[in-house]
Amino acid sequence: MAQSLFERIGGEAAVNAAVDLFYRKVLSDSRISHFFSTVDMDRQIAKQKAFLTFAFGGPAQYSGKDMRTGHAHLVKMGLNDSHFDAVLENLGATLKELGVPDALIGEAAAIAESTRKDVLGK
Repeated sequence: MAQSLFERIGGEAAVNAAVDLFYRKVLSDSRISHFFSTVDMDRQIAKQKAFLTFAFGGPAQYSGKDMRTGHAHLVKMGLNDSHFDAVLENLGATLKELGVPDALIGEAAAIAESTRKDVLGK
């Protein structure tokens, strides 16, 4: 049986490190940081770790809202494709900085891209 992306990138420790670094990048990115101005970041980081673990094929511990429901309030704030692209850019840069091979970054980007329509309410 083929290993999941979760296993191939290094499991829980890798996802945890990636999410922590990712949000440092996101919060310093003026294109998207305003979407997080009122967010409890400890809670957000925990939810994102659970979601990426699930999305990358790891143990299914994610119990949050679906992408469309969870992001509807952000769409009302103006969330659009340019913001989604900025998030993808930060995710790719994070994984690259952590030494994840390009092929695995591509897989992660494809998984993230598959959520675009729901995240943006299209």
